Amino acid sequence: MRKSILLSTVIASLAASTAPALAADCDITVGLVMELTGPAGEYGQAGAKSVAMAFKDFNDAGGVGGCNIVADTRDSQSQGNVAVDQATQLVNIKKVPVIIGGIISSVSIPILTSVTAPAGVVQVSPASSSPTLTALGRDGKTNGVFFRTITSDALQGTAAAKFAIDQGLKKIAIINVNNDFGVNMVKEFSTAYEKLGGTITTTTPYNEKQSSYASEASAAMAGDPDALYLVSTPVDGATIARAWVSGGGEQTFLLNDGMNSKDFIESVGAQYLENAYGTSSGTSPTASTEYFNTHYSAFSGGISPSAPAADRSYDAGAIVALAIAKAGKSDAAAIKAAMPQVVAEGGTPIHAGKAEFEKALALIKEGKPIKYEGVIGPVSFDQYGDITGPFRLWKIADGEVTTVGEMSAEEVGKIKAAQ
Repeated sequence: MRKSILLSTVIASLAASTAPALAADCDITVGLVMELTGPAGEYGQAGAKSVAMAFKDFNDAGGVGGCNIVADTRDSQSQGNVAVDQATQLVNIKKVPVIIGGIISSVSIPILTSVTAPAGVVQVSPASSSPTLTALGRDGKTNGVFFRTITSDALQGTAAAKFAIDQGLKKIAIINVNNDFGVNMVKEFSTAYEKLGGTITTTTPYNEKQSSYASEASAAMAGDPDALYLVSTPVDGATIARAWVSGGGEQTFLLNDGMNSKDFIESVGAQYLENAYGTSSGTSPTASTEYFNTHYSAFSGGISPSAPAADRSYDAGAIVALAIAKAGKSDAAAIKAAMPQVVAEGGTPIHAGKAEFEKALALIKEGKPIKYEGVIGPVSFDQYGDITGPFRLWKIADGEVTTVGEMSAEEVGKIKAAQ
């Protein structure tokens, strides 16, 4: 009951703080389709607050010619069909030029293929990492409207494989969510892991929102694995991990980026996760990182700046806001063209926060180039809207996620090239 009341309060506060009904006539509405409820609800709540923070900082700096950027925030409920319905309303009725979202790939992909790509509306995902999104761009199916502020699983799966081998995890069972994200992550991981000398004993996909995963956990234990690679989300992942532990599975885990979650740790029990390792799309700290880590918790009402998707969602909001300013109007084609320009090499470095956005807006007005260097570090977009960057290596210790190293994009690239 307490969690339900808290969630209702979060959703209500998001709606109140971003409601376009209160906007002035000249204000520009951006659509947000976030997973505020469902298995990925923890990600979406953090992400929505981050975008709201970026927009507030930008508006406080002067906005677009004195007009604010406001968000119309919709809950995808972590379901692709719901997300498509909400995105369709935003595009067809609200006429938004940009949609930020979704968080998970199984939400972002149907929005892209069914709504934004056909309509030519810009879409920016803070956390969807499926290689399918790159493939869609390569196949000419995105109209160039898709961008993301997270690295592809084609790289993260490889990084996870190398990290597992480095930790001595040579014999692994896999349990993965049976969707585009989970299947692709396992594909990339498996190729690299076996090439590096590891053995996969079993691969067990699961369907979301089951009350029990005892049968999946039992099936995954065949072959006496030394560890479990759990590709999941915090809610289902906790249920699976508890089933694994209670069934006698080794209490050694490899986890994907979204499992960097306090709720997951508390639900499973920190005592069972002392040998839990994970990878995340990493950061190269900048002044934006320090600003975000200092101010986000107070702005968000207590959400940690290390919450999944929080940092890169601020960057998604900031890049969108700067691109709208660069375009100078609420026009999807102009904003699409401006997206790579505001993070391009050669521009004056710009960081997060009101003062930095004031500097950016002055430079844009003068026709000078800028380069936003975000919370996750300096990024640029390739022709498919992808970014590259380092990977954070972490471990759970005493109930806290602790960074233990970093793997460069160059190192991951070398491993992939050798496959």
